[in-house]
Amino acid sequence: MPAVSKGDGMRGLAVFISDIRNCKSKEAEIKRINKELANIRSKFKGDKALDGYSKKKYVCKLLFIFLLGHDIDFGHMEAVNLLSSNRYTEKQIGYLFISVLVNSNSELIRLINNAIKNDLASRNPTFMGLALHCIANVGSREMAEAFAGEIPKILVAGDTMDSVKQSAALCLLRLYRTSPDLVPMGDWTSRVVHLLNDQHLGVVTAATSLITTLAQKNPEEFKTSVSLAVSRLSRIVTSASTDLQDYTYYFVPAPWLSVKLLRLLQCYPPPEDPAVRGRLTECLETILNKAQEPPKSKKVQHSNAKNAVLFEAISLIIHHDSEPNLLVRACNQLGQFLQHRETNLRYLALESMCTLASSEFSHEAVKTHIETVINALKTERDVSVRQRAVDLLYAMCDRSNAQQIVAEMLNYLETADYSIREEIVLKVAILAEKYAVDYTWYVDTILNLIRIAGDYVSEEVWYRVIQIVINRDDVQGYAAKTVFEALQAPACHENLVKVGGYILGEFGNLIAGDPRSSPLIQFNLLHSKFHLCSVPTRALLLSTYIKFVNLFPEIKTTIQDVLRSDSQLKNADVELQQRAVEYLRLSTIASTDILATVLEEMPPFPERESSILAKLKKKKGPGTVTDLEEIKKERNPDMNGCAEPVSGVTTPSPTAVDLLGLGAAPVTNSAPPPSSAGTLLVDVFADPASAVAPLAPGSDDNFASPDLTSSEVVSEEPADTVHDADELFHKFVCKNNGVLFENQLLQIGLKSEFRQNLGRMFIFYGNKTSTQFLNFTPTVICSDDLQSSLNLQTKPVDPTVDGGAQVQQVVNIECVSDFMEAPILNIQFRYGGTFQNLSVKLPITLNKFFQPTEMSSQDFFQRWKQLSNPKQEVQNIFKAKHPMDAEITKAKIIGFGSALLEEVDPNPANFVGAGIIHTKTTQIGCLLRLEPNLQAQMYRLTLRTSKEAVSQRLCELLSEQF
Repeated sequence: MPAVSKGDGMRGLAVFISDIRNCKSKEAEIKRINKELANIRSKFKGDKALDGYSKKKYVCKLLFIFLLGHDIDFGHMEAVNLLSSNRYTEKQIGYLFISVLVNSNSELIRLINNAIKNDLASRNPTFMGLALHCIANVGSREMAEAFAGEIPKILVAGDTMDSVKQSAALCLLRLYRTSPDLVPMGDWTSRVVHLLNDQHLGVVTAATSLITTLAQKNPEEFKTSVSLAVSRLSRIVTSASTDLQDYTYYFVPAPWLSVKLLRLLQCYPPPEDPAVRGRLTECLETILNKAQEPPKSKKVQHSNAKNAVLFEAISLIIHHDSEPNLLVRACNQLGQFLQHRETNLRYLALESMCTLASSEFSHEAVKTHIETVINALKTERDVSVRQRAVDLLYAMCDRSNAQQIVAEMLNYLETADYSIREEIVLKVAILAEKYAVDYTWYVDTILNLIRIAGDYVSEEVWYRVIQIVINRDDVQGYAAKTVFEALQAPACHENLVKVGGYILGEFGNLIAGDPRSSPLIQFNLLHSKFHLCSVPTRALLLSTYIKFVNLFPEIKTTIQDVLRSDSQLKNADVELQQRAVEYLRLSTIASTDILATVLEEMPPFPERESSILAKLKKKKGPGTVTDLEEIKKERNPDMNGCAEPVSGVTTPSPTAVDLLGLGAAPVTNSAPPPSSAGTLLVDVFADPASAVAPLAPGSDDNFASPDLTSSEVVSEEPADTVHDADELFHKFVCKNNGVLFENQLLQIGLKSEFRQNLGRMFIFYGNKTSTQFLNFTPTVICSDDLQSSLNLQTKPVDPTVDGGAQVQQVVNIECVSDFMEAPILNIQFRYGGTFQNLSVKLPITLNKFFQPTEMSSQDFFQRWKQLSNPKQEVQNIFKAKHPMDAEITKAKIIGFGSALLEEVDPNPANFVGAGIIHTKTTQIGCLLRLEPNLQAQMYRLTLRTSKEAVSQRLCELLSEQF
């Protein structure tokens, strides 16, 4: 930048500013400003032409007055005239005035644009810099229309100076953020990527910011940036602080650039090139190693810069979620920060560990820090850190530590900050519900929750307790006894009265045999709370009273006297009055049989998705609640590939399945899995629209099975081709959950469960960009042969998927007969004005309808001999594709669906399995034998079933797994 000469000092401006500062009152200041405005106006309108210096001085005064908060309605033209000056200081003041005072709708925009074009064409780097700064500061749509095509040329031109390249990159970034549709993608995109190799680190820093934003919306255009970013990052992290002197900040080489490069890499999946991937792993290991080194400076700036790079590296490790060693190391590093004296570091460590807890590789490592997190919950002074500790306890919770974590949360709840009490209540309710092995513990936990924080227990929570108790016979007596004892406290929260009234009304007879809880004592106990409750609770208690008339005829007269009292029959509230009148009449005229029919026990509720979880998602924001359940599946013998339910639970995981790990990923169109006998949770109070209709083979609601080549499938030229997903498809043969497909725009995740010939699949569509998907239409396509063997019913999804969001679709499945093919999932949508079309195979395979069958050795070989017909046996000898690990092989055979029979085969190295394929029309028994040859690294797989086609298909599917 040119030096400012003494003549540019603008003494008049300095005097004016001094006068303003010396004003003793607001009135004096306004008087001085008005005097100056009158003087400037007279100078601008005077006959004498002003020189450049005078214009600059007066425009600068106007700018100062505007910054003091006063309106300026003149002087704009004089500022525009300054743009044509050849003196730097005059041009600078003109651009400054325009950047601050001229709005995008000004009539002067055209004149300003002409002046900017002249400066950009001048090739004077100083003037070009001023023009680019002005474009970026104003950033209007008109400027984007005028210069969006010109700035990329300046950016990639070979003769452009480094300082101008920096300004051009940031200017283009500003225009792209304000008007992305006006910035054309062209030849310059491939050339701008190579700026990552520029020798000037300032250019690299600006270019990285630009490429990161562009890559988020146009990932394919910039995918070559991954290798260049890794290369540049490698050079930075392996350099000494003296190598990059101009860009070393307190002994940390180029920390801002390192952070930007790490963020750029988070726009893409792990590199496919082994060399690039290895180099990136080395970089991340180096960053983690440097975090362990003693600090080179005691100043806070050094630790801030060092930790900024470290946390961004950990974010990248979490994003890739593919290197167990790095994930565990990152977890250990964050664990050290949990006890750091710096509050911000403790907060960030807790926040990052919440995300790490959702990875199967690092979940166990996170759990080792449970005592430290619990201590933080008790001792932290900052409420925001305590809230993150609650989030982390929730994320790390599983069956092994659920009771400890729930107990600690309940203890903390008594002293918790009021702002986070409701959220803690919801989380305790979800965890207790999800990991309840003993339902007496669940009932105790929720009642304790109501006692401690009754005001924060929403209706959804006590609804769930009632639903569980009604749906589980084994807990009803205990629940009635427990609420009866809880109600004897002198002061009970109203929510406890609601729960007690409902449960005693349904199951009070189970404890009526005890003289201490006789029918009359139960009634008097509830009625003692009646006058202290609100109208809705009184209405519920009146319903309990009429239930008592049916359960306990001996206290019928007592209850009728209460219903007949003036306080009930003449109650000012019409709802209470109507109930009292109707219940009294019903108890008077109805026979015992009619009463028993009308007032019989509530039937089990139909199963629906947890409304407690929906409330937590709404409170925390969509997509912020993560879960590990779809990764850590514990196999249930009765449900092929599904997580082991808690005493029959088959509800969906009470935390949203965030396959993307995006900061904001709302789940819409959500629906639960199919209900089954003895299932735990239902939600009769949830929005009926969220309920899932039962599997209806004859239904054609959104039932799409046209031919793949029909014109309805591809209505225009697709932007994406049909994907060969065999590799992705085969990995789902032995598992039911994971990511089915991923590119730069879209991620498709699956979570499914099967029982006998029925199944349900949850498909999660994640928008990885920041731009909406429009006309989003997923269609499940079956061939003609497959339609007769497989009934599929799909639920519609919202046609608009917001940027960074996630939607869920449910597919109900019925296997009518054995089948060989797989359905096709076709997805069409518009992204940024471009039509996208892709197809992947849905992993619905015959083995999903396998039910394991236990057999003795004698039964197995007897059945094996019965299936000795050559057409019933299929054998395949093949080379091992993966390491021949016995435990992994066992897990795959179990995941395939068959029972693993121990000590059946005379050779202990062999694996033997048995099961039954369930279809609507028939059941097909299946026996399998896998013989590994470790020396030759080969397998021999033999399958025998009663149908040749089934043997062949199962053999093909299982052979691909080893």
